[in-house]
This record gives sequence, structure tokens and C-alpha cells, in this order.
Amino acid sequence: MPKKPFKVDTHLPDLRRYALALTRRGDDAEDLVQEALARAYDRRASFRVGSALKPWLMAILRHAFIDGLRARNIRQKNEAAMEPASAVMPPNQEDAVRLAQVRRAFLQLPDEQREALHLVAIEGLTYPEAAQILGIPEGTVLSRVSRARHALRERESETWASHLKIVGRRND
Repeated sequence: MPKKPFKVDTHLPDLRRYALALTRRGDDAEDLVQEALARAYDRRASFRVGSALKPWLMAILRHAFIDGLRARNIRQKNEAAMEPASAVMPPNQEDAVRLAQVRRAFLQLPDEQREALHLVAIEGLTYPEAAQILGIPEGTVLSRVSRARHALRERESETWASHLKIVGRRND
């Protein structure tokens, strides 16, 4: 037995009015009606023959509206969570200079120390994983990372010491 085709065109004015009441904007209402009609078409098998089409379409429209609100709220929460990092803390020139100093010190490390430190500290690999990649014993990786960190700490203390002023000392 062939299924009776949907006659949604008679309900379009009703759907548009309801969508406009929900969204309060003409463009958004049109988009909502389109979404509701697409959903109704996809779910046409769930429509019970003999029941009223208009309430079924209105319910689909309302659910599409609620789904849109939920998605918008989640998107706004995610955007709000991301925003404070850039809005609260403006770029700091001192931080940029400091980062450049650390990068320069890192690049001045001997190749084997820089490579080992990069794998462990930046890539987050374990010492055994780094040892496997480098083809060296785990103890050697530990040693190289330790020496690299020590060298960076030494450069750190030299950098800070060069920025300190001695107060209260007379020039002889």
C-alpha cells in the first residue's frame, strides 16, 4: 500500500508564525522552519497515519529550536572559557623576551642534550621511550637530560644576575 504523501505546505504559515514567536527574528525563523521540515522528512516513518500532522510538525520545530539553543549555549560557554586567557592577560613584552632567552639557551645546548631534553620535556616521552628512539641506554638519556637542565639553570642564574643592580655599593 503506497504511503500518503505529506501535505506540509498547508502548515507552513503556522510553522513560520511559531518559529517567529520562538526566535523573534525572521531569518532565524526561516532557518528553523527549514530545519524542522528536514527533520520531519527524515523521521516521516515515525509519523502515525491518522494522527494530526500539525502538532507533530510543531513538536519537531520546537525540538529543533531547543537543540539550537543548547548548541548555542555550549558554544558560548566554550568561547567564554577560552576568552579569559587572552582578555585578562594581555601579551607581556617581558614574557616574550624571556621566552626568546629560554629558546636561545635551549638552542645553544649541545645537540645530544637538546635532543634528549626535547623528547622528554617537550614531547612528553618517558626515559625508556626516548632511549629507544635515540638508540642509547636509558641511563645515558637520564644523564643528558640532567646535564641539559643544569645548563639551562646555570644560564638562568647568569641572566638574572646580569639584570640585578647592586644597591648601596660605592664605586672604588
